[in-house]
Amino acid sequence: MKKVESDTLGFVPQKDIVYNKLLPYADRLDEESNEILRKIKGNLGRAVQLKEIWPGVLFWTRKLSMYMRLYGRKFSKEDHVLFIKLLYELVTIPKLEISMMQGLARLLINLLKKRELLSRDDLELPWRPLYELYDRILYSKTEHLGLNWFPNSPRPRSSTKLIMLKLVQRCSVEGVLKTLVKSCRPYFSDSATREMLDEWRPLLCPFDVTMQRAISYFDLFLPTTLPPELHHKGFKLWFDELISLWVSVQNLPSWELHLVNLFARLANDNIGYINWDPYIPKIFTRILRSLNLPVGTSQMMVPRYVTSAYDINHVVLWVSSLLGGPSKQAQAQLSGLFNSITSFFHPSNHGRWLMKLMKLLQRLPASVVRRLHRERYRKPTWLTPIPDSHKLTEQDIMDFVESMMQPVLLAMFSKTGSLDAAQALQNLALMRPELVIPPVLEKTYPALETLTEPHQLTATLSCMIGVARSLVSGGQRFPEGPTHMLPLLMRALPGVDPNDFSKCMITFQFIATFVTLVPLVDCSSALHERTDLTEVEREMCSASAEFEDFVLQFMDRCFALIDSSTLEQTREETETEKMTHLESLVELGLSSTFSTILTQCSMDIFKVALEKVFNFATTNIFETRVAGRMVADMCRAAAKCHPAESLKLFVPHCCSAINQISANEEVLNEEELDKELLWNLQLLSEVTRVDGDKILPYRSQLVQILQLTLHLKCKQGYILACNLLHHILRSSALIYPTEYCSVPGGFQQPTDDYLPIKDWGRAGDLWNLDIRWHVSCVEETSFAFYLLDLILQPELQRLQRFAQGEQDMSRDDVLQSLTIVQHCLLGAGCLMPPLKGEPIPELVQSMVNLDETTLYTGMDYDESRENYRDAVCRVMRQLLHYILEHSEDDTKSLFSIIKIISDLLHFKGSHKHEFDSRWKSFNLVKKSMENRLHGRKQHIRALLIDRVMLQHELRKLTAEGSQYRSIHQELMRDLLRLSTSTYSQVRSRAQSVLFSALGTYNFCCRDLIPHVLQFLNPDNSSVTQQQFKGALYCLLGNHSGVCLANLHDWECIALTWPGIVRSGLSSAMSLEKPSIVRLFDDLADKIHRQYESIGIDFSISAECCAVAQQLMVTGNPFPDKPVPSQEEVTEGQRRQELKNSESVEKYKRLIGDLLDCLSNRNMPWKFEHISVGFLSLLLRDDHQLPVPAVRFFVESLNHDSLYVRKVAISAVAGIMKQIKRPHKKVPVSPSELCGMKEPNGIIAGDRPDNQWLQYNSSNLPQTQQEWDRCVFVEKTHWGYYGWPRKLMMYVPLEEQPEQNPAREEMTEHEQIIYDHFSDPVFINQLIEFLSLEDRKGKDKFSPRRFCLFKGLFRNFSDAFLPLLRPHMERLVSDSHESKQRCVAEIISGLIRGCKHWNYAKVKNLWEVLCPLLRTALSNITIETYADWGTCIATACESRDPRKLHWLFEMLMESPVNGEGGSFVDACRLYVLQGGLAQQEWRVPELLHRLLQYLEPKLTQVYKNVRERIGSVLTYIFMIDVNLPHTQPTSSPRISDFTERILLQLKPLTEGDEEIKNHVIEENEVGEQDERTQAIKLLKTVLKWQIASAGRSFSTAVPEQLRLLPLLFKIAPVENDDSYDELKRDAKTCLSLMSQGLLYTQQIPLVLSALQEISGSSSWHARYTVLTYLQIMVFYNLFTFMSDQQAVDDVRVLVIKLLEDEQLEVREMAATTLSGFLQCNFLSMDAPMQAHFEALCKTRLPKKRKRELGSVVDTIPSADLVRRHAGVLGLSACILSSPYDVPTWMPQLLMDLSAHLNDTQPIEMTVKKTLSNFRRTHHDNWQQHKQQFTDDQLLVLTDLLVSPCYYA
Repeated sequence: MKKVESDTLGFVPQKDIVYNKLLPYADRLDEESNEILRKIKGNLGRAVQLKEIWPGVLFWTRKLSMYMRLYGRKFSKEDHVLFIKLLYELVTIPKLEISMMQGLARLLINLLKKRELLSRDDLELPWRPLYELYDRILYSKTEHLGLNWFPNSPRPRSSTKLIMLKLVQRCSVEGVLKTLVKSCRPYFSDSATREMLDEWRPLLCPFDVTMQRAISYFDLFLPTTLPPELHHKGFKLWFDELISLWVSVQNLPSWELHLVNLFARLANDNIGYINWDPYIPKIFTRILRSLNLPVGTSQMMVPRYVTSAYDINHVVLWVSSLLGGPSKQAQAQLSGLFNSITSFFHPSNHGRWLMKLMKLLQRLPASVVRRLHRERYRKPTWLTPIPDSHKLTEQDIMDFVESMMQPVLLAMFSKTGSLDAAQALQNLALMRPELVIPPVLEKTYPALETLTEPHQLTATLSCMIGVARSLVSGGQRFPEGPTHMLPLLMRALPGVDPNDFSKCMITFQFIATFVTLVPLVDCSSALHERTDLTEVEREMCSASAEFEDFVLQFMDRCFALIDSSTLEQTREETETEKMTHLESLVELGLSSTFSTILTQCSMDIFKVALEKVFNFATTNIFETRVAGRMVADMCRAAAKCHPAESLKLFVPHCCSAINQISANEEVLNEEELDKELLWNLQLLSEVTRVDGDKILPYRSQLVQILQLTLHLKCKQGYILACNLLHHILRSSALIYPTEYCSVPGGFQQPTDDYLPIKDWGRAGDLWNLDIRWHVSCVEETSFAFYLLDLILQPELQRLQRFAQGEQDMSRDDVLQSLTIVQHCLLGAGCLMPPLKGEPIPELVQSMVNLDETTLYTGMDYDESRENYRDAVCRVMRQLLHYILEHSEDDTKSLFSIIKIISDLLHFKGSHKHEFDSRWKSFNLVKKSMENRLHGRKQHIRALLIDRVMLQHELRKLTAEGSQYRSIHQELMRDLLRLSTSTYSQVRSRAQSVLFSALGTYNFCCRDLIPHVLQFLNPDNSSVTQQQFKGALYCLLGNHSGVCLANLHDWECIALTWPGIVRSGLSSAMSLEKPSIVRLFDDLADKIHRQYESIGIDFSISAECCAVAQQLMVTGNPFPDKPVPSQEEVTEGQRRQELKNSESVEKYKRLIGDLLDCLSNRNMPWKFEHISVGFLSLLLRDDHQLPVPAVRFFVESLNHDSLYVRKVAISAVAGIMKQIKRPHKKVPVSPSELCGMKEPNGIIAGDRPDNQWLQYNSSNLPQTQQEWDRCVFVEKTHWGYYGWPRKLMMYVPLEEQPEQNPAREEMTEHEQIIYDHFSDPVFINQLIEFLSLEDRKGKDKFSPRRFCLFKGLFRNFSDAFLPLLRPHMERLVSDSHESKQRCVAEIISGLIRGCKHWNYAKVKNLWEVLCPLLRTALSNITIETYADWGTCIATACESRDPRKLHWLFEMLMESPVNGEGGSFVDACRLYVLQGGLAQQEWRVPELLHRLLQYLEPKLTQVYKNVRERIGSVLTYIFMIDVNLPHTQPTSSPRISDFTERILLQLKPLTEGDEEIKNHVIEENEVGEQDERTQAIKLLKTVLKWQIASAGRSFSTAVPEQLRLLPLLFKIAPVENDDSYDELKRDAKTCLSLMSQGLLYTQQIPLVLSALQEISGSSSWHARYTVLTYLQIMVFYNLFTFMSDQQAVDDVRVLVIKLLEDEQLEVREMAATTLSGFLQCNFLSMDAPMQAHFEALCKTRLPKKRKRELGSVVDTIPSADLVRRHAGVLGLSACILSSPYDVPTWMPQLLMDLSAHLNDTQPIEMTVKKTLSNFRRTHHDNWQQHKQQFTDDQLLVLTDLLVSPCYYA
């Protein structure tokens, strides 16, 4: 194959699209593709060397992606590599405009997609340019200041609901960049891993946001596909470090998800090279925890878990990569996982976790199938193969499928629908049909019989559709599969039910799926003729005799369906006459199923079916709207399959009927036609949709009918006639396959050598598809032209005479003529060459050729004939102008003309929307029937033919990048005129045609924009309101097409934006009309949403040019363009520089225009706002804003309008960033700074070499010299995990730019700001505005205002401090929240802005600030405390703590001093916490001081202070983490603290009486006793435990355990909210602790603590032990199960508590036991059963005859307890399998029933158990019954049926 290609092409293609070879004109494609490729290489190379990014490079890269869509990767390997290198260079051009970068990146992704085509030897890509690009965009330093606008993903608007999530991710820059990195990853160099680790390791500080950043970089960039001999340069460098980090971190921080993604990818790429066994229990435990399943009775969720959970796709990938291998451990754990969660899949369970479970279920089998495919069927590539030792064995697959079957069968009936289960079954059946299909069949047969539960039917059928192919093809694993096929088909027939829509649709789908796979041929004769058949084959042969029966019965069902859906039956005449949506779906289902059946029939069966359908159609007369369409569809299906036989029946019948009726002259003029005539016409129009050459024999009859009926008066009649015309033309002119049989050549062969049953479920053979194409012969073409001459010509002449005013026509006649013209176009569009015309010159300047490429689509146009497209176009334009002049209200004709124009422009034989929906449905069918295991292209023949047809259509529709010619220009002007005409419906239809045209022709937007803006021009007084609105809609565009108002081009924006703003002065503009106001809102909104910063710099690097030059001189096909000469290159360089300077000019002019508009006094406020909004989009980070705009924005800070003020605040903050004077930095080596060598190996945390960074009050910079000597490191993460190679530090102050320059030395921009802010009046006004309320109660600290002040004090140091100081002092003493907020924003800006001030200024600043802050904190209120917290936190962020020592010392001055009450104390703590939390690990001394200060205060009385202290403690101990490679911290440690606390809690742990909450009395003074103090302390400790549950990285289990006994004592049992705070907190705390993650070494500690408590005298404590145990075991399931000792201990504990003397404890123990049995943590083995049975037999003492008056003995005897324990044990076993009946259950039920009459509480337990058993097993009782013997059933029935009272 390849050899032949390389001869014709001249090279070996990488991988082309095979379907092209099957097209009828395949022999011409090699030449064509070479021609296009030659042009692309030549022009793309030239464009890059001439440095013309736009339009040259962009135009030709678009052509390259079009080429790949049409031909795949049809170029040589050298070209492939060069294309990739060139695009890589282009994408990473630093200043490239983002939207261009995205387009190029998508193409690059596409080139890199098939990574097996290029190995690492062929291609190496550097990683750093990508990282810089990613970092620049995703972590942009200037985006938040509005200096950079990136395209965001489209906000889902209501109209674009259809944009799937996929698209949303693809549209956002982030998604494109991530995919790009993923595609380039395999080609990073060997040393890349090392370099990446050096780059990002220093960011790993777990308390800092950089952790998330570093780990997500690792996840995205680290290469994992290196070959085994390079593993030591790859994952071995980081695996141990990161996996130990993952194992030791708890509480799911957001970066843990990235680690999981990285490990999943690593596991998948290196199966067999990593030993995962030690981690497997941990992996599965965490997966189970991540599913967030509800467990136990009353459970609190840790808030963090709810939001972030592992990504199921990666979990599935990881699990499927762990399976197999020698140890088989993963499969055991996976079975355990499914066992433990199976019951959650039962349809009666529902919750927010269900979606995750279903996703897991659906994706896991698919992932295993993908892995199997890779191991067994995929062609070997350069990627590392899986070693044999780790490939999945048959046994592995067996175990995997078995472990999944139970949950999948339960999920079939899930509330979320059966789709997930069906997909899972499809993949499982590929691996093990004999395990998967029988249980599904068992569920399907009863479901087909049931009438009462239609839901069961739809669910089982959709699952059967999934496994259809595995069932029908049988194979050696499941040979009896095919025998089920006929019974299933026959039983499915009753599903064609007119009363149940969904049942009907699924039945159609079911029948169609099965019939597509099976030839419906009666082979029963083969039984006698052949002797070589197996048993199953004989059975299939004899069954196939029923096919005919099936087809006829199916037809009867369909006829019944049709009879019940005629119009008269379903609705009154008055309602709509169209089909409803449901009916059209049924119609579609019916026609496609019927046509599938007939396609697959043998000729004998077909003839019978044809006879039947013909009789049905001709003996009845149907109305043409609903029933008629369905019947006609059935007839069409018959005609399509065997045209000759069918036409012989239908055409003569219909023709004679029509002729007979219309022999009467009056008929032609009747408004309401005879039903019979309409029906026959409809029938005829449908049956002619067949193979063109089969129609030829009937042409004279058909032409006669057309002449007769095209001019009927009745609209319904002539439309049917037009359809007939359209179909006849279409079938003669188009190229299409004529049959879709599942076997090439049909089933007509004789049975002695060909046995159709061998073809059941057979896949089409791509190389021998043998497609029968219809390619029109000369005769057909001439027939088509004869029809056009006969019918179209006279209509055009009539219309032309009408348009010239020479002949009158009524509106109905015009419409009729137009309808005929339109149908002629639709029928013969592909015969007419496209419109001709001169190209429009001078739209864009380019040194590269920008020609369109024409594709051959099998039509050779006949140039000698008249081109009807031109003729129609000419007449339509005349007619359009005539109608618009004389009768604009004839909207129906206008609609028709708009449609015709649309077809003239785009229609070549198929419509885009039809193609899209066919493509979609092709993909759906392919998905539902594909075989992912054996891999590629094993599709059924019909699908493959369909795909080839789609390839043909794709070629016909590929039209973008067409040249814009004069004729298009004229048509678009007409469309614009229609888009701005009087009637809104005409406008909106014309606009949508206009938008699609704008997207088709190159650069035509530039030509059209001025014409649109004419209508908005205020000087143009003749504009009507309709035109004004139409023009606005034209600018707005639709959701998918171009938006004229916002093209990414300076020229266009410079016209449209000022145009939109100026239109506010237009006479047609009225703000009273809400529709117009809304339009302007939408326009402004769309521009703000879609605007991306437009490039100013368009330079191309030298490396790019070098690659481009290579591209022009290598390989076949050789480019046809010469390498550009030196003169051309210099000219290109000159033009590019010119373009850059022009861009800047246009940028400035646009700003000038917008400012002019703003200076106009008459401009309405709305437009002023729009204009200000536009200006704010024009701030850039690579070019300063022009001076007038700066002045405007600074003055607007005091504008009357709130909106303008807000925009101005953001803008001025951005301007400050633009004019900031850069500070010099130099690289410093960290080891020189601290004077120590860096440690070897990885050591994180507090080390000698980062000691100098930490806050040390004895060594603070207190004088000028110390300040200058001190090296400040601002970023908090540097030095924690390690140092970067080069640390960038600021040079000393004297080398930095001047801090307070005189006004003369300032730039003009600085002077404007300086003047305004030095003006006291301006400042007064500004502060006045800033301290106003915006929305009461909703206002928060504003980061924008903070940025403004930070910029102000950074750029002008303390110049404005004297002016602002009195304002700040005034505001701080005013307790209004808006005033406080304003001063908080100023202060935080001041503190962050003084980064580079000298010591004297800073000292002075703090002398001002400290008193202010003290005042502020004493005036703090409930409304403002959050703002002050944010203020201090913002001020301390990324600042060296030694720089802020004044602030910290001030905040540490006795925060809890009781002045101002408890509230102020809590707030002070909050503010302090905000500051310290930002400093993380660098202030251990302060944390120690704070802890020392707080410890005596832990017994605080007030709840709010306690809660705040709890939160502060969390932050104090946050740094004490237990992570790998981390030194013990020098910050406070939890263990020491716990020791001290436990001492104080002694009075509570020792006593035995109940602990009551202590309530303070008013008059209590003096010391309270120890006990009361301890209770108060405990309350605070609980608050701390609750606060730290979700926040800290590691849980201190040993310390927690020492508090456990105390909590168990307090926690209440019942759920009751009336409990006091102490008890509620204890309960919450226990619930959160029980969900914690445990390590193997901690389990014995926990269990011994629980055992100890279970011996406690309080039954509350014993009860709570059980609830704690349930949750703890489930959340650490696999860690427990991997430790046999722990399992035994749990079992002993539970069984011991079953015999507790307290009834509630016993019952809880039974519930716990049943839960453990249900999730397979414990198993029901013989010893346990024996133990319970023995307990049950405990003899009870006889009831003594008691005297009536005697005291009843209330304490139960020990015997009764033991007996009850036995019964409870049995009951637990029974309740542990609620959805099935295991073998041991019948015996246990019998044992139980013996105790039905025991004393209470035993009797109660038995009754409850039985009623529960009945409730859960009631649904499937028919199946469950079979597990019992008859005697047992009798007993059971007695037990379960309540006794009758009347017996």
